[in-house]
Amino acid sequence: MNHRSGRSKWQDAYEESPAALSRGATQSGVDLDPVYGPDDAEFPGLFPYTRGIHPAMYRSKLWTMRMFAGFGTAPETNQRFRDIIAAGGTGISTAYDMPTLLGIDSDDPRAMGEVGRCGVAIDTIDDVADLYEGIDLAAITTSMTINAPAAPIFAMFVANAEAHGVQKSLLGGTLQNDILKEYQAQHEYVFPPRPSLRLVRDTMVFATHEMPRWHPLSISGYHIREAGSTAAQEVAFTLANGFAYVELARHGGLAVDSFAPKLSFFFNAHIDFFEEVAKYRCARRLWATWMRDFYGALDEHSWQLRFHAQTAGVSLTAQQPDNNHARTAIEALAAVLGGAQSLHTNSFDEAWTLPSSDAARIALRTQQVIAYETNVTEVADPLGGSWFVESLTDELQREAAQLLEEILEIGDGSMLEGCLIAIDNGWFEGHISDSAYAHERAVQRGERIIVGVNAFNDDAAASSPPNQIDGDGEMRQIERLTRVRRERNDDAVHRALDAVRTDALDADANLMTSFMEAARARATLGEIMDTLADVFGRYQMVPR
Repeated sequence: MNHRSGRSKWQDAYEESPAALSRGATQSGVDLDPVYGPDDAEFPGLFPYTRGIHPAMYRSKLWTMRMFAGFGTAPETNQRFRDIIAAGGTGISTAYDMPTLLGIDSDDPRAMGEVGRCGVAIDTIDDVADLYEGIDLAAITTSMTINAPAAPIFAMFVANAEAHGVQKSLLGGTLQNDILKEYQAQHEYVFPPRPSLRLVRDTMVFATHEMPRWHPLSISGYHIREAGSTAAQEVAFTLANGFAYVELARHGGLAVDSFAPKLSFFFNAHIDFFEEVAKYRCARRLWATWMRDFYGALDEHSWQLRFHAQTAGVSLTAQQPDNNHARTAIEALAAVLGGAQSLHTNSFDEAWTLPSSDAARIALRTQQVIAYETNVTEVADPLGGSWFVESLTDELQREAAQLLEEILEIGDGSMLEGCLIAIDNGWFEGHISDSAYAHERAVQRGERIIVGVNAFNDDAAASSPPNQIDGDGEMRQIERLTRVRRERNDDAVHRALDAVRTDALDADANLMTSFMEAARARATLGEIMDTLADVFGRYQMVPR
């Protein structure tokens, strides 16, 4: 065997880990090698990481089963977190309600009727304390799905941990913090794009210098796909945003290899099984190639695309909701065979309501069945080498690469400027809208079958699962906020907010410091965001 062959390089990575090279077996006793392919093939753990970022993949460590939860008040969501951990979940992810996502306090008239409806309501550091009560933040990783107010919420999280004796250097987890996709797809923005990017920069610099275990940015293709993009567009637009953030961090004075290993991604796990597997493989290949060859990263960890996946919310149907169990299982298996590092599985009842405790448990059990019963974890990239999968990977890569080049050209060689210009002129929205329209027309014409929706319908109407929202939760949250306002030191709050305003006016200041002081003073999220809006302004999308 040629010592320079792919297999030899792959074996060299495990000279001190013979267990990873040991053979597995099927349930019938058939011996399995840890990886398959000819000596000159690409191998997992080797550039460009098409087949996975780790040589042994799940043979050495399973993906994190990170279940997403959030509803009502912080104590209610805290109980759901505890249920998830007790059921075997290995990470927690927080969903916030719409007022929190938009930086609005629960007692604001604009929040009426929305408090705690699609996630947990967070107004002050007191709510953060309740949210993570009794959970060892140094032992379990935490993900926060929030964007426009991500920096103030992050500051509340860190300040609360420190108040409970947990040093920020010990905190592990991920802040979504991907504001670009809000202007492209989800539309939960507050400030204009450029000052919003300032907040992303500040969290990246802060975490790079002070929180070695924390991932300050998770670049999200999930919402781009939920808005109607194709798989190739999801890859291209997500990676374009990722490269834009690389340029942003460089503008903030960070060397690429100091922060790029901490970047992570969030992809959709959709229903087209083989296309999804190929999507993850081509995304890894593109990221590795661009980071090494275009951005000059030297650390191999900067080349490795790490990603969380969530099964597709838009694939769930209110009609015949029991069918959603099958959809979630298929999508989760695609994410696993595609090499995800972390996974959330949607509950069958989410087309109707927030997931019930039983439904969330079944969704987690779906991951556990895949992990412990199917034996798919015994071999790294088991679909690699399939003529179909390899061809599909190459084709998606060609489509995504062409879109990346278009965005780079729009920005005259800068992906950051390309993304901003393409947001301003509606380029992203146009592509996504066209794809969403084409999909919906195909469903309406019966060219794309949705079981229980446009085919195989039952005469009986589906029964609605029970609503999980406590109708009195909004009032309890407002009462809690009123009590905080009454008990806090108003002079300390005013001083803290003045410091936020001063730092916001100084483009070179890092706002995380003043955000943490405002959190400790018990300033509300809405007060902090309003102070920033006085400096940054508020964004209004131009109808097209």
